[in-house]
Amino acid sequence: MVKLITQIINGRILTPAGWIQGGSVVVEGNKISEIQKSASLIDGAQVVDAKEGNIVPGGIDLHIHGGGGRDYMEGTEDAFLEAIHAHMLHGTTSIYPTLSSSSPEMIERAIRTTEKLMEDPDSPVLGLHLEGPYFNPEMAGGQLPEYITPPIKADYERIILSTNVIKRWDEAPELPGTEEFGRFCTQHGVMPAIAHTKAEYNDVKKAWDSGFRHATHFYNAMTGFHKVREYKHEGTVESVYAIPEMTVEMITDGIHVPPTILRMIYLVKGVERTALITDALGVSASNSNKAFDPRVIIEDGVCKLADHSALAGSIATMDRLVKTAVMKVGIPLEDAIRMTSETPAHIMKEDGHIGTIRKGYDASIVVYDNDIALKFVMQMGKIVRNDL
Repeated sequence: MVKLITQIINGRILTPAGWIQGGSVVVEGNKISEIQKSASLIDGAQVVDAKEGNIVPGGIDLHIHGGGGRDYMEGTEDAFLEAIHAHMLHGTTSIYPTLSSSSPEMIERAIRTTEKLMEDPDSPVLGLHLEGPYFNPEMAGGQLPEYITPPIKADYERIILSTNVIKRWDEAPELPGTEEFGRFCTQHGVMPAIAHTKAEYNDVKKAWDSGFRHATHFYNAMTGFHKVREYKHEGTVESVYAIPEMTVEMITDGIHVPPTILRMIYLVKGVERTALITDALGVSASNSNKAFDPRVIIEDGVCKLADHSALAGSIATMDRLVKTAVMKVGIPLEDAIRMTSETPAHIMKEDGHIGTIRKGYDASIVVYDNDIALKFVMQMGKIVRNDL
C-alpha cells in the first residue's frame, strides 16, 4: 500500500534544536519522515502552505473531562469520540480522557471504552486519567461529594489489575493509605498525582517517596501558605515548590489561576516541569451551556458551582491555552508550545514517539499564525482542520 506523502512548507518549524526558518516537514503515512532545511518540493506530495505561520507539535492534554457537549463520565464510545473530535479541532492531537470522582462501576465502563479506542494504533487516546475519588472532602471543589472516599485497597487493586489503560490516578496524600496506594500505582505503570488536598510538606514528601511525581491543576483545590493560630504553615503549593523535581500542570485559561501566578509557576518550575492543561468540561468546544453535573453553571467564561463556592473546570481549548500563555502571561511561543507537547509527553513517558517534530515521530502537527490563531491540525498524518 502506497503511503500518502504530505509536505508542509513556508513556515518556521519548531524542532528540539530550535526554530528552522524556510524548511519543510515531510509526512509519510502517520509518521514524520523528514525535516528539510529547504523547501524543495517533492514530486507527488500533497503540499500544505503554512503561509509564514508556526509549524509546531500538536497539543497533548493530560487533564480533560469532555467537550462538544459530551462528558467522559458518560462512559460511552459516542461520548468519547465526540468530545475527542471537538478538542482535536482546537489543536489537541493526543488526549488522556479524565474522570472526576466516580463509582467503581463508572470507572469500569470508561475503562472498557478506552480499551476499545486504544486498539486503533492511530488513536489520539493515550490512556485514562482518574481524578479521584480518593480526596480530602474539605477540598472537593467541583467533585461529586457522594463518591469521595479514602483509598480503598480492594477497589483500586482490582481496577488497576483489570486493565493496562489507566495511566494516572490522583489522590490527596494526607489520607490514610497514601503510601501503599502510591507504591501499588507505580509498580503497575500508573502515575499517582497529588490533588484536592490540604497536604503540608511532610505529607507531600511521603507521597514523593512512595512514587508521586506530579501535582494536579497546581494552585487549584490545594492549600497555600497559611496561619494556624499564631504559627505559619506551608501549604501544598509551597511543599510542591520545595521538591524541585516534582512536575506540575496549570489550567492556563487566565481565570483558574491569575496570569501573575501562572508566570511565577513558569519561572520557578520551568518549561521542563510544567504542562499546560485545559481541565475542560463537556460544555467546552461546543455551543452548549449545560454541564454534566447539574450543580455547575457557566459564568464569566468559566465553569463554577452555582453557589459560587468553587470553580469547577474550564471551557478552555488547547489553542486558548497557547494564546493565553503568550498574550497574557508573557511566555515565549516556543515555551508555551513545549509545555503543551514535549513536557506532557515526557511526564507520561511517551516522549519516544510524540511531543516534538522529529524524524520518525508521530505526525501530529498544528500551525498557528503570527497572531497565535490556530489554522491547521494534522493528527497521525490525517488533516483534521485546514484554514490556511
